[in-house]
Amino acid sequence: MSESDRMFKKSAEIFPSGVNSPVRYFSPHPVFIRRASGPHMFDEDGNTYIDYCLGFGPHILGHSHPAVAEALKEQADRAISPGTANRYEQELGQMILEATGEEMMRFTNSGTEATMHAIRLARGYTGRKFIVKMEGCYHGAHDYSLIKTGSGGITFGSPSSRGIPPEVAGTVIPVTFNDLNSVEDAFRNFGKNIAAVITEPVMGNAGVILPEDGFLEGLRDICDRYSALLILDEVITGFRFHYGNYQQLTGIRADITTYGKIIGGGLPVGALASSKSIMRYLAPSGSVYEAGTFSGNPMTMAAGTAALNVLKHSNYSMLDTMSEEILGGIIRVLRNNGLNATGNRIGGMFQFFFNTDAVKNYNSAIKSNSEMYMKFFSYSLENGIYFAPGQFETNFLSFSHTAREIDDTLKRVEISAEKIA
Repeated sequence: MSESDRMFKKSAEIFPSGVNSPVRYFSPHPVFIRRASGPHMFDEDGNTYIDYCLGFGPHILGHSHPAVAEALKEQADRAISPGTANRYEQELGQMILEATGEEMMRFTNSGTEATMHAIRLARGYTGRKFIVKMEGCYHGAHDYSLIKTGSGGITFGSPSSRGIPPEVAGTVIPVTFNDLNSVEDAFRNFGKNIAAVITEPVMGNAGVILPEDGFLEGLRDICDRYSALLILDEVITGFRFHYGNYQQLTGIRADITTYGKIIGGGLPVGALASSKSIMRYLAPSGSVYEAGTFSGNPMTMAAGTAALNVLKHSNYSMLDTMSEEILGGIIRVLRNNGLNATGNRIGGMFQFFFNTDAVKNYNSAIKSNSEMYMKFFSYSLENGIYFAPGQFETNFLSFSHTAREIDDTLKRVEISAEKIA
């Protein structure tokens, strides 16, 4: 019996299904990671993995980057979490505002909190009730997000969740990503009562799905016509493709933007940002309540500041080059072995689908063969490759990955493909 097997049996007695987040579970049991460095993870049995999950996205510099690790050591000697205002939150906040062009922001403890508070802020600002969201987009595990959600919700066959009152679910209108007609229909029926549209600009929780030309521009136009707010969830995309947000690459501006993952340097973090006129609706200056004991805690702020200082001088084009190479190589290997495969990528994000058709929204994503993906994942794991543990998750590249890891991965992928062909 492996050490991971023994540890899972113990974890299953302590935690539901042995995990503290559903997407960490896979059959027969998850591997237990002891340490991680650069592009590699090392489990309790001494196995080494080339990691493309990267903590589900935060580790764009690779695991335990020296600058981040050193910043954490130094900060631990100063203050860990005093629960007060501190200079460290000011430093990271200013960096984010300057990089993104936002006017004002507030830190939260997670991306889930950021989107939850962004929705409440939109409702408080507009005085309206309804929220429009895209099918398959995941905005965290709160009630207003878990309607036609993505990621684990798709994987485990429950696109929504029990425990959400129908009165709450009834305030969320699901529409189709990359389909402006479905958005127009929602506004024709409920426009005067719609507070906001929320979407990921690039879907990252039904696999990687890019916005088609004109889609984000169309959302901006519809929101303007009906005086609704546009919330872009950049928890995944913020600082992913360049030193700033995705909106700057498109010229589309959100009314409220949420951030997370990368800005915390690997520690728990979230943030929402907007104009001063909207942000001042938050308590204590306004009547929309939002709070968090650990928000802006110095440890996260130190890690985030160190990470952004490195990213500021990083060449993001190398991530794009590597993702093109690895995704193209994986699809080529799978097809050469008689398997249906397609894929999407942007910058350092990529996902391959066991699907005959292009994946451009939730409905096309769920036609993918997720069982085949998990077979491939399992064989790849045996061969020392840790892909995202689910067909509807996203794979990531970090600046610590090199051509050597890519070449090694593609050789091992060939072995995995032969086993499932």
